[in-house]
Amino acid sequence: MLSRTLLCLAITTASMPLLADTVWMKNGDKLTGKISVFDGGKLLLQTDYGGAITLDWKQVKTLQSDQQLLVKQDQFTGEVAKSLQPAEDGKVILANGEAPKTVELASIHQIMKPKPVITDLIWKGNVDAALDFQRAQNNTDDYNIAFKTSARNGYWRQNAKGEYNRETQDNLVSTNNWSAEYSVDRFLTEKWFWEGRVTYKRDLVEDLARQRVVGTGPGYQFWDDELGAFSLGSLINRTDYQYSNGLTDNFYSAAVKWDYNRFLIGKKVEFFTNGELGKPLSGVADYSLDTEIGLRYKVTDWASLNLKAEKNVISGASEGDLNTTRYTAGFGVTW
Repeated sequence: MLSRTLLCLAITTASMPLLADTVWMKNGDKLTGKISVFDGGKLLLQTDYGGAITLDWKQVKTLQSDQQLLVKQDQFTGEVAKSLQPAEDGKVILANGEAPKTVELASIHQIMKPKPVITDLIWKGNVDAALDFQRAQNNTDDYNIAFKTSARNGYWRQNAKGEYNRETQDNLVSTNNWSAEYSVDRFLTEKWFWEGRVTYKRDLVEDLARQRVVGTGPGYQFWDDELGAFSLGSLINRTDYQYSNGLTDNFYSAAVKWDYNRFLIGKKVEFFTNGELGKPLSGVADYSLDTEIGLRYKVTDWASLNLKAEKNVISGASEGDLNTTRYTAGFGVTW
């Protein structure tokens, strides 16, 4: 009797469909999978048959999900729905127990999985490492480690990045430097924000040994969604240079900075570039440029291969210019 009961239970369990989210499109298509996120007018549906599929929100008729999701109808406030239930064209029902609410799809700004403690926290970043060891007539060791991360919650976004470079040839150090940067953005509208930024760079080989920069200014976020992001900012900086001979330069400068990334080929490949172009307001230097451009290929959901080119220029400095170019290829972790 027990064996028959277990057999019936197994058959019933096997015959039950796996829980999945469903999206009905205006053209009549019905797609099943798992809703990952909706942001920037794009709904990301994770499927077993096609991987991550990006859907145009304007073409969605209605949708259904049994997972708990945070639904935001503006940039900063939202509610956690226990499930989403289908409704008439262009609408969805937010099910919260005894008081379900029908809302227009056009009124929804963002859908995401709620985070613990801070439900609308969005945290993303990457760590890249490149190592090159050559043993021949000349022995060369080359190290590069870089990280970049951003956390967004409501009106605030905090950013941090850093990098370490070291190169030796036959035990003689030709490159040895590191840098760190922290910035905080306060969004004034959905797109406009005000940024405060602190940067420190240390070089143990070049004549320009230390750079300290404190800046502030407005910025504009063109977009920031699952497929990429693009922002421009303008800063007024207080810059301090310290040279290896002990001399110093202190001046103010104006700068333009950019940060762009775009996912391609089903989010397998990421193209990215970021940097800053500055012009001193006095005659201490002609200009400064610090930028990188590269590609990142996702091997798994968290592991990636990367190829980068970096350029750092300070032209016209009183105690010596700086002009370095660096190419790296390595392994990284993304989240």
